Amino acid sequence: MPTSRDPIYLAIIWHMHQPYYKDLVTREYRLPWVRMHGIKDYFDMVSILREFPSIHQNFNLVPCLLEQLEDYTDHQAKDFFADLSLKPAKDLKKAERISILHNFFFAEWENMIKPWPRYWHLLKKRGFRADENRLEQVEKIFNEQDFLDLQVWFNLTWFDPLFKKNDPFLKNLLRKGEGFTEEEKGLLMQKQIEVLRRIVPEYRALSATGQVEISTTPFYHPILPLLCNTDRARDACPQITLPRRTFIHPEDARKQIEMATAYHEKLFGSKPVGMWPSEGSVSEEIIPIISDAGIHWIATDEEILTCSLLPDLVKAKKEKKDFLFQPYRVKVDGRELDILFRDHGLSDLIGFVYSRWDPADAAKDFLHHLHQIRDAALGSRKAPLVTIILDGENAWEHYRNDGWDFFTELYTRLSHDPLIETTTVRSYLDRFPPETTLSRLHAGSWINHNFRVWIGHEEDNLSWDALYETREFLVRTEQEKKGNIDPEKLERAWKEIFIAEGSDWNWWYGDDHSSQNDRDFDELYRKHLANVYTLMGEDPPDHLFLPILREKRVEITSEITAFMYPEIDGQVTNYYEWIPAALYDVSTVGGTMHQADSLIRRIYYGFDLDTFYLRMDPTRNLDAELFQSLTFEIHFVGPPGIRIVAFFEKGKLRAKFLRGENQEQELSRVAYDRIIEMGIPFVALNVPVGQQVSFFVLVKREQMELEKWPLGAYLSFEVPSKDFEAIMWSV
Repeated sequence: MPTSRDPIYLAIIWHMHQPYYKDLVTREYRLPWVRMHGIKDYFDMVSILREFPSIHQNFNLVPCLLEQLEDYTDHQAKDFFADLSLKPAKDLKKAERISILHNFFFAEWENMIKPWPRYWHLLKKRGFRADENRLEQVEKIFNEQDFLDLQVWFNLTWFDPLFKKNDPFLKNLLRKGEGFTEEEKGLLMQKQIEVLRRIVPEYRALSATGQVEISTTPFYHPILPLLCNTDRARDACPQITLPRRTFIHPEDARKQIEMATAYHEKLFGSKPVGMWPSEGSVSEEIIPIISDAGIHWIATDEEILTCSLLPDLVKAKKEKKDFLFQPYRVKVDGRELDILFRDHGLSDLIGFVYSRWDPADAAKDFLHHLHQIRDAALGSRKAPLVTIILDGENAWEHYRNDGWDFFTELYTRLSHDPLIETTTVRSYLDRFPPETTLSRLHAGSWINHNFRVWIGHEEDNLSWDALYETREFLVRTEQEKKGNIDPEKLERAWKEIFIAEGSDWNWWYGDDHSSQNDRDFDELYRKHLANVYTLMGEDPPDHLFLPILREKRVEITSEITAFMYPEIDGQVTNYYEWIPAALYDVSTVGGTMHQADSLIRRIYYGFDLDTFYLRMDPTRNLDAELFQSLTFEIHFVGPPGIRIVAFFEKGKLRAKFLRGENQEQELSRVAYDRIIEMGIPFVALNVPVGQQVSFFVLVKREQMELEKWPLGAYLSFEVPSKDFEAIMWSV
């Protein structure tokens, strides 16, 4: 039996991945995020462990990410953003200058731009909204030095604090701040490649010591169950609308896994024993395929376990502590794998919540949760295991200091806590193999235990049909022209198919997620498919030149169209009341990471000639008591120094208007019944007609930030003149 001194085991798996951005025909990278995350996240996440030798961690390195890193370091890969960066500022054409103004502020504004005065000044000079017409005008007021400084700052801000603190050249650039030279810019771009070259050797070194375990994912990050059979989507969602053609290619799933293990062995000297199936997507059909490749363990989300055990859980009335914190075994067709299930809530705390907390408070809270689990689970099992799995690259820009303060606090506390032992997955399973074999494995992913993110929406299904048709074309062409095809081109064509099978393209299709690069992802996906035809000497079909994205999706779902005069009563008094308002739909703006739930579902804003109106809709079915424990803050970036704090007192919503530290007054026009509504006089904001107003919304509980909308940006509008409606109607 476990004793009071027995530890709980903690396995954290950081998943490192980027889509395949390279066009295999032009050989150019469309987007720079492998390079940018390479200098910001991949090296420091593992190197920090040298300061904490007792901390053991797991890193899931996706082969298509590693292949792209190798392309940058060994083959002088170039991307469009790098080309724009390297071009002398004096030689930039107008279209290139506009492109720089549009693209070179792609960084988290609060933590990566605002701390640097020159970069922040350039953003304010450009404006917080980057629509095409505005950029046409703004480009004229940026001089040559502005563009040179912007080229430098975009490439400088993405460096991890580790390098900004310790590299003399980078420290000098940060001190200088502006007035950079072309020579400094060139050296900065070289410095990026130097950092990229250190990444794989660092993982290899710490893996060799046993402090780190490296696992893999199918090469180009496909959803394995859907590659085997797209009909698997109906297992969790019987009513889902599927593509016209059923995609059934388990041989492709096998190939993606075999390529992954071979590439892993090439880089790290041995084959991996663990795998994170892309997006935690599992089904019984994939178990033999993974096992045949020599993999011993896989992992997915706790909801998959709950669904797999559901009848037994209901019958036995088991709680989470009774079944989650242990490994399981799954057997299919005589082959078996060990399988772990991540704690969804704890993983999301790191991914989405702690970034807004004080680092010490966040680390303390995390350990508090672990101790609660230990106290509950030790009674039913020896050596309970908590598995944390999350994106290892996209969360940290939302943390202060790129997460360094949080990691330092977390790893320090874990190092000194005798009741929590961090472990690699392999080490834990060697000591404590699974005691329970699952009788069935639910087919689904780590998002909502189904596959809806990647199939079912019109755009997703069009994507699958295009993939089906292109693959059929390649198979047919290979058979018809057997012996008369350039082997190198055939190999590249199949590589394009495998790339197109990746999950990333359908991540951005549909209404689940959106980003500033949606159009780029759509074009790049269709280009991968079109390249198959080009490589085979055929013209691509016309539909591959047409966007799969069926609508223009931007952060603002709708713009302000007219003056509005809502009744501030906390209800949707009538259908037309908020029709003229701008709408920011939180539910459709998930980005590179996926958060299961948000507290705020929609934000509306608009105005009449005298008043700014704001409405916030809570998530459907949100518990009223929970909602009334929250505080809502509206922070104004322009005009600066103003915020509104709305809170509940005895069941009634109140709001205070705060200017600076000492000026405070009650906001009278505020109400809550089913929605939050408020009216803020422009005279209180002290903004003249034509001035831009920019703001964001924070949701807090007990001074701890839970949500910020929009992430890394602001909502903006111009104070209207009396002619606003006439101008709108004349457009």
